[in-house]
Parts: sequence; structure tokens; C-alpha cells
Amino acid sequence: MVLSTTTPPEPVLRWAADQMGMGASVIAVQGLKDGAHPWLLRIRHAGQMTQAVLRLGDPDHPEWLATEAAALALAKDHNLAAPRLLGVDLVGPAGMPAVLMTVLPGTSRIPAVASTERLRAMGAAAAAMHAVPLAPGPDLPLRLRPIAGVDFSAERRATGSSSLLQAAEARLQELPAPAGPTVFVQGDLWQGNSMWSGEEFVGVVDWDQAGAGHPGVDLGWLRFDAAILYGADAPAEILDGWRDASGREPDAVAYWDGVAALCSPADMADWLAVFHRQGRTDLNVATLNRRRDAFLRQALEKLHTEQAQKPRVRGV
Repeated sequence: MVLSTTTPPEPVLRWAADQMGMGASVIAVQGLKDGAHPWLLRIRHAGQMTQAVLRLGDPDHPEWLATEAAALALAKDHNLAAPRLLGVDLVGPAGMPAVLMTVLPGTSRIPAVASTERLRAMGAAAAAMHAVPLAPGPDLPLRLRPIAGVDFSAERRATGSSSLLQAAEARLQELPAPAGPTVFVQGDLWQGNSMWSGEEFVGVVDWDQAGAGHPGVDLGWLRFDAAILYGADAPAEILDGWRDASGREPDAVAYWDGVAALCSPADMADWLAVFHRQGRTDLNVATLNRRRDAFLRQALEKLHTEQAQKPRVRGV
């Protein structure tokens, strides 16, 4: 949850300026999402102008910004393409938990047509994160699915679901989560959280869902995102980018595809405004629902095939 204030209070702006050095001052504030949070700050310090991004958190849930700060620190340690942390205060100036970070150049607007190079670059970016072994901890907890802060299953129970979603949820509940060592996962790795300069990948933003988990948490989410944005052929390019960068085959792809597709509302109309805001005004509800369901059906079919091909153990 994020505060809905439209302008950062003066104590918050003073705190942000102080992170840049003695005598620094904020001279301009621009809301990056509908004129509000997060904010792009222009800061004057020692006669120079610089920019930074300010994010505020919910005072009742400072752990979200603690996760973001920890993720950015880890990304710096491993030279991953992400903003650099400039300051964090989880108690927060004016009682608002705050994180200040550098600005990644470029844009997060999503093109109507994605090149093979763009999709593979996203897969490679995920592979770079997944090369970092990570045990779960207080600020970077275990992640078993994307967007762990939202319980989509509970939302569907409250608002209604579909027979496909119900069947998929029941099927996945029968299967154990794939075992293996945990790695650094971003937790909400989709096109709208990536920054680009033309066709050049710049980096990833919004790390408050990061943690330790199976690579499939990110890889399934990226593939699902590619499917609903670009159609049935796009997820394979994500996989190719990840495979080429990591030098190995991913495991349990169908399982994580299913997990990702279930991290969605029953009616994809709930996400339409987000996609339109990112530039995809060509998308409509019928297309999103159709593509989500097709992706989920394919995951279930692959799971069924995989289970059928497993050798059965004969009792003695």
C-alpha cells in the first residue's frame, strides 16, 4: 500500500535534500504516476543540478520499503541494472517511510509491438538476477509467487471466478512447489517495470516485491506478461533470452506459468487502465481475458503431459 498524498510534505523534501549533502535543496517536484507517487525530484547541491526518485510507504507497513531498500543494495553489490539507493528512513520524516534512489534514464512505456531483441533482453535481465544465490531473510523473504503482497485467490473468492481459474487453482494446489536453492527474484518483473532507451535495456524499477525464490517466480511472470501483451509466440523469446544468458535450461516452466496466470483477477478489466497508462491503448478486455486463458490452458496441458510421462513406481 502507498500513501495517496499528491505532494510530499516539506519535512520529507528536506530529508530528501539532506541525503544529497549539506546545503542541498529540492527545487522541483514531479509526480511520475498520475501526478503523484513516486516523485521525480530536482535537487540543487553545490551549484549543480541532479535528480532523484522519492518513494513513500505506508506507516503501517514499512516492510515494503525495507524490502525495496534491501533489494537495491543487493542489486548494487552485484552490479545489476537497477537504481542506486541514496537514502532510506523506515520511521520516516513526517511519519512516512521514505526511500530515495537514483534515476534510471529512458521510458517504461510499452510498445505495441515488441522486437525479439527486447523480449530476449528481459529474459536475460531476469537471468542476471537469478545468478545471485540468496537465502530468505527478514527484508528479502521467501517468495512463492509473483506480487506476493496481493492475494488474488482471495479476491476471486470474493468477486467471483471462472471454471478455468478454479480448476487451475485446484490442480496447482495438488502439486508441491519445485524444490531447489533460492535466488534473488524481483517479484514483479514485467514490461512496465523496465526502463528502455529505444531498443536498449536500461534497468528494472519497483523492487518492493523482491525476495528469495525459485527463478520461475520471475520467469513465469515475464512469460505471462509477454503472452497477454503480445500473444502466444512472445513467451518463448523470454525463455530463449533467459536460457542464453544463464547457460542452462529452466525447470518447472509449466508449473510457474500456471502460478503466474493465477496471479491475476478473474476479469482482466481490472488491469486495463494500467496497460493503457503504459501506452497500450490498443488492448481491450476481451483480448486480455482470451490471452490469459489461453496461456493458462497451455500451462495446464503441459503439466498434464509431464505428469503422464513420469515413470510410475511399482509397489512390491
